[in-house]
Amino acid sequence: MRRRLLAVLIVLMGAAVLLLSVPLAGTLARSRTEHLLLQRRADAVRFADLADRVRTPTDRDELSAEIGRYAELYGAGVLVVDAVGHPVARAGTGARAAAADRAVDARSRALTGRPTAQLPTIWPWGPSTAVLAEPVGQDERVSGAVVLAAPTDAARRDVTVRSTLIATGALAAFTMAALVAVGISRWLMRPVRDLDRAVEGLAAGSLRSRAAHDTGPPELRRLRQHFNSMAEAVTDSLNRQRDFVADASHQLRNPLATLVLQLENIEPHLRPGPGRTEVSRALDEAERLGELLDGLLALARVESGTAELTEQDLSAAVRERVTAWGSVFRKAGIELSADVGDGLRGQVLPDAVGRILDALLDNAAKFVPPGGRVDVRAGPRDGGVVVRVADDGLGVPDDQLPALLRRFGRGAQHQNTPGSGLGLAIADEIARLSGGRLSVGHNTPRGLAVELALPGREARQ
Repeated sequence: MRRRLLAVLIVLMGAAVLLLSVPLAGTLARSRTEHLLLQRRADAVRFADLADRVRTPTDRDELSAEIGRYAELYGAGVLVVDAVGHPVARAGTGARAAAADRAVDARSRALTGRPTAQLPTIWPWGPSTAVLAEPVGQDERVSGAVVLAAPTDAARRDVTVRSTLIATGALAAFTMAALVAVGISRWLMRPVRDLDRAVEGLAAGSLRSRAAHDTGPPELRRLRQHFNSMAEAVTDSLNRQRDFVADASHQLRNPLATLVLQLENIEPHLRPGPGRTEVSRALDEAERLGELLDGLLALARVESGTAELTEQDLSAAVRERVTAWGSVFRKAGIELSADVGDGLRGQVLPDAVGRILDALLDNAAKFVPPGGRVDVRAGPRDGGVVVRVADDGLGVPDDQLPALLRRFGRGAQHQNTPGSGLGLAIADEIARLSGGRLSVGHNTPRGLAVELALPGREARQ
């Protein structure tokens, strides 16, 4: 947005500079052209007066000498014609220009008693010669015309110098205006970028993200204050909610432990039959409730987001967890294999990969039947790191896949499987706080595949 704003400001200022400098240069060029016309017309009037007084050959020789000296001094061409256009006297190398086709119109007007009143505007690139004509005689008594072809070198040089000064001033003004535009755009957009970073951090789960820079227009400063107030309110509400979940889970553990102990103490005193069966079921439900409370406590700790991201060796973390779970899978009759690339590193929460793999491998150990296979793969992808855990179990229908990452989410066929239903939800939260994501899908030809995608070290920088 800053580039677009800067581009608009620069275009507007460039247009303003052009609209001011181009007409100014045109005015100066026309003024210099008028000055040249006045100078050369005064000379043509003097020559016309001399030509009007020619009566004898001596007068003609005097006129020729006068225009000759003038042509030599100014490098101009002078042509004097009679009433029917025949040459009377001529001088200078520019005399041909005075008799050329472009001078015919001026000469014709002069023979009708109308002098040249306007010259083409002189620019640095031309014209190189200015042609003007003055009638000889007075009123309706016109006896000839004086055609003057004057070089415009000096005039074009003056116009060039003035145009250069105008261009230099316009460039300097545009440069200063561009620098001012850069400062204005930076002043305007700095609080916007600050707010954008704060919103991005808050959306990523960093509840400590705030807009820090108190700069910019008053409206944006007020927006920053309102955003920080909103962020404080949201953070306070979430912290209260998490504290409540953690406190409630913790407070329920003691009475639950007491209840389990009492049920265990009662069980030996019951005779075999329906009563003992009911007590066993009550103990199972109590243990399941205990797992649920442990999951809620773990989720509350993860969502608090107090840990900082650190650079870790992801290859070593994956290999370590696969090795730790090896005995569990052998006991369950499930084959566990691993293919882990070397040198995989990333900035994640402490032990994030280990905790996520524990949740994924725990699910695989529960839901993959004996004789099945679980493959763990870890390698680079798109500048990041991907850890994939795939099995060849029964899998999950398409309509139930999105529910696996929700809290207490379970497939319809796994409702009676031990567990709290929070394992994948906790793993997904850890992945999100580490800047990555967890996704579930189908394995080929059957089974479930879960992928953990994490940004690599380069992506973090």
